[in-house]
Amino acid sequence: MLLLPVIQPEAAAPARPRKPDWLRVKLPVGPEYARVRKLVDENKLHTICESGNCPNMGECWGAGTATFMILGNICTRSCSFCAVATGRPNEYDTDEPRRVAEAILTMGVKHAVITSVNRDELKDRGASIWHETVVRIKQLSPATTIETLIPDVKANWEALDVMISGGQEVISHNVETVGSLYRLVRPQAKYDRSLEQIRRTKAAGHRTKSGIMLGLGETKDEMYKAMDDLVANGLDILTLGQYLQPTKRHLEVAEFIHPDLFAHYREEGLKRGLKYVESGPLVRSSYHAERHVNVPI
Repeated sequence: MLLLPVIQPEAAAPARPRKPDWLRVKLPVGPEYARVRKLVDENKLHTICESGNCPNMGECWGAGTATFMILGNICTRSCSFCAVATGRPNEYDTDEPRRVAEAILTMGVKHAVITSVNRDELKDRGASIWHETVVRIKQLSPATTIETLIPDVKANWEALDVMISGGQEVISHNVETVGSLYRLVRPQAKYDRSLEQIRRTKAAGHRTKSGIMLGLGETKDEMYKAMDDLVANGLDILTLGQYLQPTKRHLEVAEFIHPDLFAHYREEGLKRGLKYVESGPLVRSSYHAERHVNVPI
């Protein structure tokens, strides 16, 4: 009798955690969303709403607002959480500040959020475009308040000084995660360097803001430490939201955080000295950003 080898079935891959009901969002629809979509396309503008697959795009664009991404849509970093394309940027449009300012004027935006990709290959990290964009917006729409969500300048503090000197009301720099996960989540960044960037921004007299994604494997104690570190370095405003895997090539979600824990972190942050904490599964850096303008410096 011929004996055939016993073939063991392959172990099943561990099931990915299923997205809970509290993370379900509506598709972007409606005439106001369509109007903003058309305006962004006609002006050849990049928005982090699209590039970052933001779950709040329908809500924000439906209200006639958007977060503009300057300095192109290709980033020199390769963070494992981010949907923005990575590569060698070939775009450096000196006319972009004018176009962004004119689009904001046309849209009648009361509060604008400006962000950008990392441009590590530029000597000034793109600081001149940052500065001119803010100045142009203020010239055309003096009543519009502005938040700039600036990247890591890799300790180029002269570039930072230029970026934060345009007259914006809020200056944000996201630490993104707790210190122990930096090598996994932000391999080309440094936790202490981001803290120093926030500290220098605060020392210059500005309203400071940062954001952390939850569900990457952080512990409660690590979250408490991160909040303490941020307070010690002069942070005013913190946003906390759920990390969502943008594609199968990106870092998987370690855990879906329950809304009750988000509420707990909000209370903890306020107890530890933060002036304002926006915390919830669908919160992103620019979500309800207009509320942060009035936080006392």
